[in-house]
Amino acid sequence: MNEEILINVTPQESRVAMVENGVLVEVAIERARRRGLVGNIYKGRVVRVLPGMEAAFVDLGLDRTAFLHVSDIAGVRRNGPVAGEDDDSLSSRAVDGSHYPPIGELLHEGQELLVQVLKEPLGTKGARLTTQITLASRYLVLMPNDHHVGVSSKIEDSGERERLRMLVEARLDEVGERGWIVRTAAEGADEAAILSDMQLLDKLWQAARERESTQATGTVVHEDLPLALRTLRDLVDGTVDRIRVDSSEVWQKMQRFARDFLPNMAERVELYQGQRPIFEIYGIEDEVQRALDRKVQLKSGGYLIIDQTEAMTTIDVNTGGFVGHRNLEETIFKTNLEAAQAIARQLRLRNLGGIIIIDFIDMTEPEHRRKVLGALEKALAGDHARTQVCEVSSLGLVEMTRKRTRESLENVLCKTCPTCGGRGSIKSPETVCYEIFREILREARQFDARQLMVLASQEVVDMLLDEESTSLAELEAFIGVPTRLQAEALYAPEQFDVVLV
Repeated sequence: MNEEILINVTPQESRVAMVENGVLVEVAIERARRRGLVGNIYKGRVVRVLPGMEAAFVDLGLDRTAFLHVSDIAGVRRNGPVAGEDDDSLSSRAVDGSHYPPIGELLHEGQELLVQVLKEPLGTKGARLTTQITLASRYLVLMPNDHHVGVSSKIEDSGERERLRMLVEARLDEVGERGWIVRTAAEGADEAAILSDMQLLDKLWQAARERESTQATGTVVHEDLPLALRTLRDLVDGTVDRIRVDSSEVWQKMQRFARDFLPNMAERVELYQGQRPIFEIYGIEDEVQRALDRKVQLKSGGYLIIDQTEAMTTIDVNTGGFVGHRNLEETIFKTNLEAAQAIARQLRLRNLGGIIIIDFIDMTEPEHRRKVLGALEKALAGDHARTQVCEVSSLGLVEMTRKRTRESLENVLCKTCPTCGGRGSIKSPETVCYEIFREILREARQFDARQLMVLASQEVVDMLLDEESTSLAELEAFIGVPTRLQAEALYAPEQFDVVLV
């Protein structure tokens, strides 16, 4: 597989595109005015404890208070150890508040504490927090509040796992008794590289603790790396053929970072100096635009409809113009197989997370359902985010989850439509006309009006003068009050006013 990473940098934003075999599969965007919060460590203050939810709200100095659940408090036990860490992620913690000590015994209002952001603020929800601090480097994750050494389960060789564990344990006296996770990228790393990462993370943690002791509450004591360097740290492995960046300054920073932590990748980090924008050459701009569309066309003629809400994402599969060559069941099966591949790509490309419901076209053959589910799981295997796929439900739906840590592509690039308020539809001109009729009748009865004026959008006024002109004339005759119409260019389609003249 040919893998490339393209990085476009401007003073306002940085964009990273991952391309596999010439196809865009992942996009990350970081804007200078809205840098992501995940991984940042804050000195926070508890502003409210909620016993009923076994949670607390914490002030971080942001627009909205952040949410801290009892299961994310360091040292808290639930029938044994705290819900386990995934070796290569910051958290996979339980959200059920039962069987934990009451939140009121652990926190109180006004209490200061060190917290880390697990999930970005999303919609009306504040950031999700944990006090189980983690600091990540290329090869290791430091857990200052823990005391065990773990190795990524993705390193399958038992001998290599034991070698890495012993390397870390042998150096614990140099960096203190803290918890460590050896990441997948550490497979094959030598002792010097592991020790260098341990010392780096130890210095970062000491600096964070020093800032905690001197800074006021609501301030950042540790900030994660910028997007380009995070990409090198988290996404780059031996399968990436090259990384191309169009900024000389960022290229130099990436070279230094690669020499320090990824010496075998330094020569693959290239400075792009072409005249055409780097994203334009690879067709990335067009792909990003299509990733904002609700409808995704399949090569066979079928299509997906993707609806993203705050609670979940739903994906509907349709045959569209695909009629197949044999029979209906075969057509449905082929469409669903193609859809499974497309869905896996769209989840990564749009960075959709949380609960995802997929409505494949109904299949009568159990073997077809099994193969489609297998195709979906296989296509998701290359996803960097953790996914979990459930069996087909009794309603024929596939339920799955995908780890969500940052905002989706749509939430980063778009805002709620001011006209429809995010509903995705607006009232028809006919509906607005009838609302105007009711308002005219109400005002004529309530006030002694000599004349009324209706202010509305051009489209609504045109309908009142054309299709609904007879109804308006009959209403005027009924109430005995003449009515004037005035089109307002700045009025939204649903907006109108009926005023006394």
